[in-house]
Amino acid sequence: MGELTPGFATAEATARYRARVVPDAAEGHFRSWGGLSISSVGLGTYLGAEDGATDGAYHDAVIRAVERGLNVIDSAVNYRHQRSERSIGAALRSLIAGGISERHEVLLTTKGGFIPSDGAMPSDWSAYVADTYVRPGICAARDIVADTHCLTPRFLSGQLDRSRANLGAETIDVYYVHNPEMQLSAVDRPTFLGRMRAAFQLLEAVVGEGRIRWYGTATWNGYRQPPSARDYLSLAELERIAREIAGDRHHFRVVQVPYNLAMTEAFTSENQAVGGETVSLMEAARRLDIYVMTSASIYQGQLARNLPPIIGEFLPGLETDAQRALQFVRSTPGVGTALVGMKQPIHVEENARVSAVPPLAWDQFKKLFSEA
Repeated sequence: MGELTPGFATAEATARYRARVVPDAAEGHFRSWGGLSISSVGLGTYLGAEDGATDGAYHDAVIRAVERGLNVIDSAVNYRHQRSERSIGAALRSLIAGGISERHEVLLTTKGGFIPSDGAMPSDWSAYVADTYVRPGICAARDIVADTHCLTPRFLSGQLDRSRANLGAETIDVYYVHNPEMQLSAVDRPTFLGRMRAAFQLLEAVVGEGRIRWYGTATWNGYRQPPSARDYLSLAELERIAREIAGDRHHFRVVQVPYNLAMTEAFTSENQAVGGETVSLMEAARRLDIYVMTSASIYQGQLARNLPPIIGEFLPGLETDAQRALQFVRSTPGVGTALVGMKQPIHVEENARVSAVPPLAWDQFKKLFSEA
């Protein structure tokens, strides 16, 4: 695997980072979770071409993000055919070598579940999957959904180590099971829950080994759907599995869900049963002590321009629609960190400026929400 940088985000280091890098950050930019000080805006690495120019852009964007007070960096092993993780790894080495930051100041999150290619899309995908995963016995053909998705413990363990190698990190702070609801397109719910139990058992074990610190689920549809939908996910049901495996000290502590001005279901849809009540995903997570990170916070750039003027009236102190869209997300009760794709330092600069503006108070947010 090569030499990996030891360590993980710590309370002491993230507190030092907060005081050193952005001492003038507005109240509310940093969130307290698990004893850590982590930024309310984080850098995502999903989009972009599979080429050296984009690799270099992400490298520079990660460095600038950490310099500007954004210490949450998110990826997945399949993003840009593993190139996004590798760009982050190169940036972390540059940050450490340049004395700009240290491993303990940055929260690294990534995901496993989708079968990744290696650097570029293979010419024959089915042959690649068969040769790389099925014939070596990493996963059986029956375990693969839609020729792209697998949750077997052996597969996830191997993907975790691949991510650690790509990132150059001995320990990943948060490891997500990526879009687990995909499995429900091919198997019934009892089979799915059995697969999630096996995955959680593995993840609890690798916490003990020091390969990760926490784990969670990163989803697209699952938590936003009505309970009648085939691909619906119950947060309480998954948390209960983790609790049955590891008790109250389980490490299923983070979820990632899409949420933005155009996709508000995680806050508005009361589709999660917790303690005899039906509540929103955000409220369910609060009650279950699970931190929420949002993906698609500016809807892959679609909310970075042409917002209705009324939105700006409720969001003073901000200059651009991208900043206003981020401010809406990070002001939503229940949101911990709003992730946004940033592969150019200029976008980092723009988005990092929200750190100087406090999130909206609840009474202001309610007025904005009714208008939005």
